[in-house]
Amino acid sequence: MSPKRGERVAPPAAGSLWDLRFATGEAAKGWDELCRQAAANTLVAYEEMRRREVEQEPTTRHHRLKGKLATGVHNGVEMEQWQYEVTAGGRIWYLMDVERRTLWLKHAGTAHPKQTE
Repeated sequence: MSPKRGERVAPPAAGSLWDLRFATGEAAKGWDELCRQAAANTLVAYEEMRRREVEQEPTTRHHRLKGKLATGVHNGVEMEQWQYEVTAGGRIWYLMDVERRTLWLKHAGTAHPKQTE
């Protein structure tokens, strides 16, 4: 998704920071909604994801998904899928592309993803 006039400018991934990219248009829309409803928490999530370790210890808010959701596919490559709990209901799901040091946001939203219901 190419940025358009009037959209936010994303900082570059430099050094050991991860590059965060939207894997879907729905994730981009959900991200904007999270930013509107929980700006401070979304900023904390963003910063923690950018600085995460490859072999990170899970926390109550930031952990790998379980079962069939533990992995996902992006551009034909299977990757670990993680979740960041932004608010009580707000979630970010992302895939870890370790080779490209990119986190692909598959879901972002203010409510629990339907896949977990």
